[in-house]
Amino acid sequence: MSQSIAQRVIEESVPGKQITLAHVIAAPVIDVYQSLGIEESGAIGILTVSPFETAMIAADTAVKVADVEIGFLDRFTGSVVITGDVESVETSLKEVIRVFETILHFNIVDVTRT
Repeated sequence: MSQSIAQRVIEESVPGKQITLAHVIAAPVIDVYQSLGIEESGAIGILTVSPFETAMIAADTAVKVADVEIGFLDRFTGSVVITGDVESVETSLKEVIRVFETILHFNIVDVTRT
């Protein structure tokens, strides 16, 4: 008598310590601001980080280094949007990358720009 035993597989997502996107939109169209629900104020910087809670560290770091504002912060998805002039947004993202790589030992990406 052969009995079949059902096996159950449990998968769990374990995010690494990483920044997966650091991008500057230098001259966004107005529709982008409207879709995000933020005021038009120059460039937009976008970051995605994991673990997701580190989005708070990224946002805090970004606003301390240059004249930028937090447009959006989501600790449940790891998304951070900052706004300001192009140079300030780029400076902020580069500092976030530096801090996360050297102090927090994250895997990082280069800051890109369009």
